Amino acid sequence: MTRTMRALRVTKPGHMEVVQVAVPDPAPGQVRLRVGGAGLCHSDLIVINADPSFFPLPLTLGHETTGWVDAVGAGVTGLTIGDAYAVYFPWGCGRCTRCARGDENICERPGYGPGAGIDGGMAEYILIDDPRHLVPLGELDPVESAPLMCAGLTTYHSIQTALPVLRPGSAAVLIGIGGLGHLAIQILRAISPATVIAVDTQEDKLTHARELGAHHALKPGNDAAEKIRELTGGLGAALAIDMVGNDATMALALAALGFGGQLKIVGVGGGTLPVTFYTTPRDAGIAVPYAGTLSDCYEVVRLAQSGLIKPQVERITFDDVSSTYERMNRGKLRGRAVLVP
Repeated sequence: MTRTMRALRVTKPGHMEVVQVAVPDPAPGQVRLRVGGAGLCHSDLIVINADPSFFPLPLTLGHETTGWVDAVGAGVTGLTIGDAYAVYFPWGCGRCTRCARGDENICERPGYGPGAGIDGGMAEYILIDDPRHLVPLGELDPVESAPLMCAGLTTYHSIQTALPVLRPGSAAVLIGIGGLGHLAIQILRAISPATVIAVDTQEDKLTHARELGAHHALKPGNDAAEKIRELTGGLGAALAIDMVGNDATMALALAALGFGGQLKIVGVGGGTLPVTFYTTPRDAGIAVPYAGTLSDCYEVVRLAQSGLIKPQVERITFDDVSSTYERMNRGKLRGRAVLVP
């Protein structure tokens, strides 16, 4: 008799629903996890509304996943049933030069990962293509750890690659203190000497930013870039991470950036950024980070294991998913929502 499970699936463009599907059996080399938690991310909305030629449907959502080993396919060794793991989600080919050095997020032959072309973690079970994509959680709570796999990984990668400019006396500006931003503050305080300046439109999120260790917190506006300049002694930010990604936030990030600074555009708000010789600070760099490397994934988990970072999680059920996505889209979540199937 075929076992079934609940899964949150995109069944047609713009439409998701909870359905019953077969529990997947691991083929040789694969691993099945019983899902502990799956985080809700803004990029899920892109998948939900994408052209089905890009993401074949039906598709189970969820790229921010943790769980416990439930079954392994032939040839898989070294895993113990019941142990907790996090799922690294940018699945590369595993054979190209970039994958060989751990950079599967920029694989030369980029494929799909869970929740983006392959069934993801918003289900009771998830199938993992290769044990190398599992990161041991040890004693960490899998539900609370789920946001580390995207919100934590992406911000860690953005900050870790900017460490050469985050010298003592430098400043980092974080725009958007939500699921990613609340972890970015903690990561910056843990691994860099930079002064942290948080920017958000909502007073409660600015309060949250201060609680998490931001040195300064302010609202955007016509004078926001000038205030940041004042706080940095006129130098501007060494690092600016835009976790919103609309026209206004990207313009603010660029205006706040100092000479030799790095602007990381992480938010998927659909904005554009005009860049010219005269409007871009000298020797500044602009990048669009995608997730992070496999080694980044291990390192962000170790930060959590050391108690230096801790995701703030709101646990939800399948019944809460639609309303929670709506709240997330309006910026009304504090921290990260995690589906506990």
